[in-house]
Formats: sequence, C-alpha cells, structure tokens
Amino acid sequence: MTVPLEPDPSVSPRLQFGTELRKFRLSQGFTQRKLCEAVHLSISQLSMIENGHRGPTPDLARRMDDALGLGSTLTGLLDRLNRAAAQLPRWFRPWLEFEREAEALRMWEPLMVPGLLQTEDYARVILSRRPGISAEQAEERVAARMERQNILKRPVPPMLWVIIDEGILYRPIAGPAIMKAQFEHLLDMGENSHISLQVLPHKARSVLGLLGGFVVADMPKGTPPAAYVESQSTEDPVSVRSDEVRYLSLRYDLIRVDALARHESSDMIKETTRRWST
Repeated sequence: MTVPLEPDPSVSPRLQFGTELRKFRLSQGFTQRKLCEAVHLSISQLSMIENGHRGPTPDLARRMDDALGLGSTLTGLLDRLNRAAAQLPRWFRPWLEFEREAEALRMWEPLMVPGLLQTEDYARVILSRRPGISAEQAEERVAARMERQNILKRPVPPMLWVIIDEGILYRPIAGPAIMKAQFEHLLDMGENSHISLQVLPHKARSVLGLLGGFVVADMPKGTPPAAYVESQSTEDPVSVRSDEVRYLSLRYDLIRVDALARHESSDMIKETTRRWST
C-alpha cells in the first residue's frame, strides 16, 4: 500500500507525521498497544510521536510501515519532511515550529521586508547574494521561503502585527520593477484582516529598534511565547526565556507607539511605490 503524502509547510513536520501515523493506525484497526507490541515501542513514546511532541527515527518509521502494511508510506513521508527542512539553515529550523503553531506573530524589521511578506523575486535577490551559495541552493531556499508563507493561507491564519522601518521603502535591494512589485504586494497583504502593517517613520527619531529585528510568537494557551532575534551570528537565535521574551515584547510595544497608524502607513507605502514606478 503506497499513499503519496507531501509535506505541508503550514504544519509542524512532527505534528504532520504524528497525524498521518494516527490516521493510518486507526484505519488499519490497530490500537496503540497493538502497534507498540509490533514495533517494540512504549505507549507513552507512541503517544508523544502521534501528538507531535517528538519525531521518529527512519528505522522506526520503517517498522511502522511493515506493521501497518503501508509499504513505504511513512518512511517516504519522513524522508520528504526531512528534505524540506534541510532547505532552510539549520539555525533557523527550530523557529519554524513556533512560527507554524503561533496564534500571533509580532514583528519588527528595520532592514528589509519580512520573509513572510516577501515576493519571490525580492526573496531571490536577497538569498542569492549570500556568500558561497550556489544558484541551485538559492532556488531551494527561495522555494522554502515561499512555502513558509502558506501559514497565512490557513483557514485560521496567525495574526501578523508587522512594523517596518521607513528606510526599507527606499533601500534599493533590487531593480525598480522588483521593488515596485514588492511594495504592491505589501499593500495587498496589508488589506487582509489578519495582517496589521505599520511603518516607523524617520521623523519619530526612535532608536529602540536599531539593534536589529525580532519576532515574538504568541502561542496557543498553555504554551509559553517564544522569540526570534535576528543576528549575523549563527548561534541559536530562538529564545523561550520568559524574561527575554517579555523584554522584546516591551520593546515591540514601545516601537509601535512611535509607528504611523495603519492608514498613514499604507499612504506612505503607496507614495513610495509610485516613486519606484518612475
């Protein structure tokens, strides 16, 4: 039995695997105990896998396929999930778990349009200029970035509270056509009810965000919030430390106080788009 399954970028890989495993287990008439006895696993370990709290090894996925008579269904899914994750930098992967499951994302970006709101061409220019990256690797990362945006297409997407610095509107990352298309896309995205887009103007003279961008993820009830801090370092940029997350949340609120209102921000982006058109 072979069922083609593809990774869903809007769902945590561990959760997707666990959901599919539970579905196949039940369809084959297996209780958790029966499957555990067949693959030599404890019920608590199987529950953790099915609930997305831990991932399986390739050998365990193979044994589950054999026990359930699935051919290579689960091993194939696990392989595709691992390959999809490998398209992103290793230090960024832990953040995807929070990003996919967050109920709200509060973003401050001082340098470029946030990845979740980038066009493919804008993302390609940024990612293809990284030192030592091949054209093929750049395209894989562009595809992975576009797939990340699928969380915004869910029936119940996360709320995005986005603040960008005014300088982003004038920074010539790419040619006029790409920049114009990017800001038109930004305006379109800002029309969505689940996206709040604001611009921090130069006249605000705010310095709180000069140290770099960050994102605070508000998680479902029972899960503490997390934060992602942009840095030139490849050290772990993800934090779940309550004191650090609270500090970044406060910084975000103070930056937002100085930002333009949504309609004023939209007007500024529209004016910038016209300038890129000429």
